Amino acid sequence: MSADLQVIHVVDDEESVRSAASFMLRVCGFDVHTYASGIEFLAQLEGQPHGCILLDVRMPEMDGLEVQAELNARRSEMPVIVLTGHGDIGTAVAAMKGGASDFIEKPFEKDVLLNAIELAFDKAELGAGAKARHDAEVRIAALTPREQDVLRGLVRGRPNKLIAYDLGISPRTVEVYRANLMSKLHVRSLSEALRIAFAAGLLEEL
Repeated sequence: MSADLQVIHVVDDEESVRSAASFMLRVCGFDVHTYASGIEFLAQLEGQPHGCILLDVRMPEMDGLEVQAELNARRSEMPVIVLTGHGDIGTAVAAMKGGASDFIEKPFEKDVLLNAIELAFDKAELGAGAKARHDAEVRIAALTPREQDVLRGLVRGRPNKLIAYDLGISPRTVEVYRANLMSKLHVRSLSEALRIAFAAGLLEEL
């Protein structure tokens, strides 16, 4: 592989996921390295080329969050994108608190993955993270205070009923605020809304 190609490390215990992701990314011009477990990846980490890590969360022996913690302990500077199951928001929050660049729900779409990888490499460049944060903060600032409160509840991984209890409003009202904030943020899914919230630093307030 050319040294000019960006490197992607795919860490996933499912062979079908590794094969599909590897094929797609190679076609898109990336240098792809695959690993069947977090233990295998960490054992080979030293000497590996700098790149973006696609890290599955649910793996036997050592899960993705444990691998991420070990990467932090080793002071790895490679950006991490965590792959989660559908609706596994609590895990996504934990990963973002651990410094993950982004999270993607399986099964992921090609455009979503490529965009996340592009942003991960951009954030790894000096100054790019500040711009991304500023852009996200501007979008969050357009929300009303109550919409921001609901968004903070979602960042905590709380369901609508608990957000309603916390704020002293009805679950139906939370649904309305939730729909409004997603419309204002121009997103179609909770995952997209959370990415903006994470980029804006809302996790740091918790």
